[in-house]
Amino acid sequence: MKTSSYSGFFKLSVEDRLNEVAEFAGLTEEDKAVLSSADSLDMDKADHMIENVIGRFALPLGVAINFVINGKDVVIPMVSEEPSVIAACSNAAKMARPSGGFITDSTGNVMIAQIQMLNVPTPFASKGKILEKKDEIIRICNEKDPVLVKFGGGVKDVEVRVLDTIAGPMVIVHLLVDTLDAMGANAVNTMAEAVSPYLEEITGGTAELRILSNLADRRIVRARAVWKKEDIGGPEVVDKMLSAYAFAAADPYRAATHNKGIMNGIIPIVMATGNDTRAIESGAHSYASRNGRYTSLTTWEKDENGDLVGCIEMPMAVGLVGGATKIHPTAQACVKMLGVKTAAELGQIIAAAGLANNMAAMKALATEGIQRGHMSLHARNLANTVGAKGEVLERIVKQMVADKKVRLEYAQELFEKFSQEQ
Repeated sequence: MKTSSYSGFFKLSVEDRLNEVAEFAGLTEEDKAVLSSADSLDMDKADHMIENVIGRFALPLGVAINFVINGKDVVIPMVSEEPSVIAACSNAAKMARPSGGFITDSTGNVMIAQIQMLNVPTPFASKGKILEKKDEIIRICNEKDPVLVKFGGGVKDVEVRVLDTIAGPMVIVHLLVDTLDAMGANAVNTMAEAVSPYLEEITGGTAELRILSNLADRRIVRARAVWKKEDIGGPEVVDKMLSAYAFAAADPYRAATHNKGIMNGIIPIVMATGNDTRAIESGAHSYASRNGRYTSLTTWEKDENGDLVGCIEMPMAVGLVGGATKIHPTAQACVKMLGVKTAAELGQIIAAAGLANNMAAMKALATEGIQRGHMSLHARNLANTVGAKGEVLERIVKQMVADKKVRLEYAQELFEKFSQEQ
């Protein structure tokens, strides 16, 4: 496997797929053993990751192929329980290859720590006082993490907002912290707590909540790609997809499902690399609502050639330093597979996958409908559930899809019938 483009990858055995990916990514035999074993996270490590551990829970780990991102072939690890997600992602990436694949960029790694000041006698005057003391605030914060500062990170700026709330006016202080290749939650929370007494002294108020914001709008990733009209079904398909996008952009009921399709490509990579899925979800959906109405995280247009152009822009607070990324052996192997050296690179790959899944979902909706691909994979799951294997499993899947009866009891009926015939 010399490039991420691979015809018939899904037809290979699990072992052969792993060998191909290992060749592509330069994985060792130890890496391969970690990826293929559900027990790579031993019980002792699990017991130290969270509280009240009683076991471990395994999910399938697959790879999305066919991706070219900023001119480089990439194989993307994805953890998901949902059929068709990885196939759809890979297919959309394949259709983007003739136009050069995905172009991505990001704005940096700045996280926001919020400090809520209550009972401030003069909120607007205090805003001015805080900004006048910005240098001292930055000094106090950066003393808490000299290593981060040494490598170029730390607090870079301070912002102040006065909020009118149902509980009265609040002064909200934002610390803008460059967390470099860490997600940064622990660093920014520690800094917020450290500087709170000084803010109380300046304002005469009380510091209450001191916590990061998951609306990481200073840590934006972007991706774009072009799909040639002849590669996706012609001008009519392009127009249908644009109509589907217009629906999502205008209606929050549609946008919720539209964005769920985007997150189908994003969360599996966040999970595979040991990052915080809840942080990414909350940041994405709050960013989609930033203008007062929930809308699409992507934009879709038609260029002068009549080709489909897709773009995505969203917060992406992922890291390569600390947390489960540095504890979980499988997460480490997945990061190695991606070949990324910075959190920004990781975030951009995740954005490209989100755009790819959105494209695939819209194309399916605009043409054959979403159920066709889903039902084939659902039929396979049901056949597995009743114990079918090999040729019998394939016959059951084919029969259920042909009869449009993808139900557990029908799978059981076919299993008994085909088993007796053998």
